[in-house]
Amino acid sequence: MATHQIVEIKNLSHRYATAWAIRDINFEINKKGIYGLLGSNGAGKSTTMNILCGVLNQTEGSVYINGINTNESPIDAKRQIGFLPQVAPLYLDLTTYEYLLYCARLRDIKEAAIPPSLEEVMEKCGIVHVRNRLLKNLSGGYRQRVGIAQAIVHKPKVVILDEPTNGLDPVQIVEVRNLIKEIAQDRTVILSSHILSEIQVLCEDIIMIEQGRLVFSDSMEAFNNYIAPQSLLVEFENAPDLESVAAIKGINRVEQLGIKSYRVFFDGDKSVCEGIVKESVGKGWRLTELTVEKNSVDEIFRQLTKNTANN
Repeated sequence: MATHQIVEIKNLSHRYATAWAIRDINFEINKKGIYGLLGSNGAGKSTTMNILCGVLNQTEGSVYINGINTNESPIDAKRQIGFLPQVAPLYLDLTTYEYLLYCARLRDIKEAAIPPSLEEVMEKCGIVHVRNRLLKNLSGGYRQRVGIAQAIVHKPKVVILDEPTNGLDPVQIVEVRNLIKEIAQDRTVILSSHILSEIQVLCEDIIMIEQGRLVFSDSMEAFNNYIAPQSLLVEFENAPDLESVAAIKGINRVEQLGIKSYRVFFDGDKSVCEGIVKESVGKGWRLTELTVEKNSVDEIFRQLTKNTANN
């Protein structure tokens, strides 16, 4: 029996008028779990998602969902996909149950299978107790849960979520994150965000698009090599001279920021922190601040874009 990648994108490009939104994007997803689609605003994430979901026809390239070409067999491909856009597509004058019933019929679920499917998805998403509430009377967190429910009611192979925690309060964010993790236990979830911390918390693998180009596609562990600590902010009550700080083992370079403060550059080995503390205690510098700095998202994008351009 032939096996297929769950998602396969080949040479994907799309042009709006004369400007290319994305260009020559290639990646594969071959297992369950949560994949982060990361990029700054305007990077090409939404275009890529809309093509994946069949909302938009690409200018060039091919997309396969569970081995099905989305252009050649769009209906069959869409049966494999669940999608929650950034703003959940809710009809606010319907109850939770009425809305999910409508979505189930749109998804062409057999009529006899609809009631058990709705009960199952409401239970999974924790919305059974609001089944008869009007959607307009639900909180943002529950509306998002209903939005996720409509995306999985037909048991798709792939679930695509666009900024699923956007606009939620901290408690709601944790609840939705836990729901996403549960959903990913038996299907592939692609989670789009421009917020690095959101991707880091949830995702095992990461796909990064910047300026319409794929600049990274690998595990989160591999990605973390780009965000390893590179510098420290240190401050002393009895400030030593620059040369004394630079002489500490593991420090590559030192910048003086103020009379008592420095930026210390090192190779990522955090044992240098211990060395600074020991020197401070031994020589009476009276360390008052030691803060680890990491590369910003903009800097990571810059590095990855530069690496891609050089290849």
